[in-house]
Amino acid sequence: MSGLLAGRVGVVTGAGQGIGLAIAHSFVEHGASVVLVDLNEDAVRAAAVELGPERATGLRCDVTSASDVQYILDQAGDRFGSVDVMVNNAGITRDATMRTMTEEDFDQVVDVHLKGTWHGTRLAAAVMREQRRGSIVNISSLSGKVGLAGQTNYSAAKAGIVGLSKAAAKELAHHGVRVNCVQPGLIATAMTAAMPQRVWDQKMAEIPMGRPGRPEEVASVCVFYASELSSYLTGTVTEVTGGRFM
Repeated sequence: MSGLLAGRVGVVTGAGQGIGLAIAHSFVEHGASVVLVDLNEDAVRAAAVELGPERATGLRCDVTSASDVQYILDQAGDRFGSVDVMVNNAGITRDATMRTMTEEDFDQVVDVHLKGTWHGTRLAAAVMREQRRGSIVNISSLSGKVGLAGQTNYSAAKAGIVGLSKAAAKELAHHGVRVNCVQPGLIATAMTAAMPQRVWDQKMAEIPMGRPGRPEEVASVCVFYASELSSYLTGTVTEVTGGRFM
């Protein structure tokens, strides 16, 4: 275990599985204490037990609710003393062509990804401004860079996260708070494992490195952004894609 995040306190949304869970694990491995957040309370509580109750706690949160997000930040402060890193990772998919997508499918995806990230960014920033330090890491997607068919809702929300992060980075830089984005490509998770084989094969053919990414490879970039290794970076976007659509 390195001490890159020794003494830091991180909050990770969407931490019940996949990339979010990998981020929480990596944060603890590098010395941080972590609040794992998800709609699936059982999943994050179980993960927190595995990580160790002295270093992790799991809480239920609906990121579309400002009061829910404020509650988890308050709990992080009460339990561990501060909030040094906020990772806005929670997300859902409701894929469909524009012709068949319902307004509800559009609204739900934008609310969770974009509004949820806005809540997490603005409320964490309020805490971090007082401390004169902090790192906010917002998880976008390659879909927000290139736009993917069947994902007008998801692509719009993920592109919006980049714009939101850059604007927030400009507002918060003089307060000592950094805001950066990560754009994962095809990552091997339970969600991508459910893809039809032909879709998987098509995506794989677009990756110069010839393989999907691992959740831990996204998590390592988040560790970098959370640590002092990235102390002069704000408003940046890192693509974790194996070279896809570069």
